[in-house]
Amino acid sequence: MAKKNTRNTRASIVDAAWQLFYEQGYEDTTVEEIIAASHTSKGSFYHYFGGKDALLATLSDLFDQKYQDLQPTLDPAMPALDKLLFLNRALFQMIEDRVPLDLLARLLSTQLVTTGARHLLDHRRTYYRLLRQIIAQGQEAGQLTRDQSVSDMVKIYALCERALLYDWCLCGGEYSLAAYAKEQMPRFLAQLLPGNSSG
Repeated sequence: MAKKNTRNTRASIVDAAWQLFYEQGYEDTTVEEIIAASHTSKGSFYHYFGGKDALLATLSDLFDQKYQDLQPTLDPAMPALDKLLFLNRALFQMIEDRVPLDLLARLLSTQLVTTGARHLLDHRRTYYRLLRQIIAQGQEAGQLTRDQSVSDMVKIYALCERALLYDWCLCGGEYSLAAYAKEQMPRFLAQLLPGNSSG
């Protein structure tokens, strides 16, 4: 129970922080406002985070929370590729609606430097666990190719998502991320279908 409460407190802080960053900007958001919006305490905030800057590394937590929220809504009868596309559309719509473009760009740029934690590549994340589960089940059901390993297909999916995110940031968010992904992801992921693998 204590572990669950710990997760809930940290998640509340992260969720409130990113909501405020989106609504009023990172620079104009104070730690006090985050504490008030998350219904936590100053002690709780500083137990998890050294300051506001530390929250910039929690964007992957926000993404994972979205996946956790979506997981129970997935129809077990839905084909594996459709599940992957559904998750992508929902995540990208959330990013478009809730994540300031400059902060997303800042996070993605930090992932390119040679030092520090690469949060987006942490395979213990909910993101990777759920992708492995969906793809493995899709293979077992004959919906996805067996010519590639589950790990390779997870890597392809994550690569496609990162490519779209980086491109959206490079273009300054001049188009709808969710709409563009809806058009492009099925093309990218077609290689995961039986008979379409290039491997």
